[in-house]
Amino acid sequence: MTFAIFVNITRTRAFELARELASWLEAQGMDYLFEQQSALALGSPKSATVEELSKSCDIFVSLGGDGTLLYTSHYSVAKPVIGINVGNLGFLTEFSTAEMLPAMEQVLSGNYSIHTRSQLEASIEVDGRMRQINALNDVVVEKGTFSRIPTFVIRLDDEVLGSYRADGIIIATSTGSTGYSLSAGGPIIAPKSNVFVITPICPHMLTVRPIVISDDKVITVSVEAPDGGFPLNIDGQLRKLLAPNEAVRVRKSPQVINLVANEKRNYCEVLRTKLLWGREQPEGQ
Repeated sequence: MTFAIFVNITRTRAFELARELASWLEAQGMDYLFEQQSALALGSPKSATVEELSKSCDIFVSLGGDGTLLYTSHYSVAKPVIGINVGNLGFLTEFSTAEMLPAMEQVLSGNYSIHTRSQLEASIEVDGRMRQINALNDVVVEKGTFSRIPTFVIRLDDEVLGSYRADGIIIATSTGSTGYSLSAGGPIIAPKSNVFVITPICPHMLTVRPIVISDDKVITVSVEAPDGGFPLNIDGQLRKLLAPNEAVRVRKSPQVINLVANEKRNYCEVLRTKLLWGREQPEGQ
């Protein structure tokens, strides 16, 4: 069994955990490889590119926050991902730093369970070829630096849903519903729900609201504008600038993400502790 380790190189605590984890794996006689940038920052010779890790490793470990886990999940190819929270919110990362080694022991013994999460697949044209890019959280088209308010045209299975004058459009999975979509006014959706949510960003129309749709729909988004370039962000990473009337097609990905579950916590607890769900604000604060 070979472990792939991804480290948030901007956090000192993540470096400490990476060295601790490497020593522990060596003591257990387990093989491991660091993602190339992580290895460079740590000064470790045990390095591989993300493409090589996808092919040669069996278990992926993310040492960072939710952003690090999203990056790790893009290369795990449905293999188990252990998320260790070294960030602030840690909504997706299942384990605290104190739970890292117990979680690793569970995985080595085979005594662990999996949370399977659906993904989005965005189809875009890059350098004259169609590419498919997966997103665990969301696909976002924004107005960027365009000086006016553009119109985002949304189609479901080639039928027009509507034309939205807004600062952008978020298409989120149930997992991603507690991310950017939530901050833009979208609903919280339980992780195993077979739906997507389309959330407008700062709509300039009183009649536009977020809409929840079945995940068997194909969503097409294009921007009506005379000129400009419109950022397409997939799980927070800029993938390209869309030209006016250029379309991005989004559907349910055939590839899932498998997160190693922390049996000591559940979704309701996460809502209460991470988002302070259902709590009243203490007096004087």
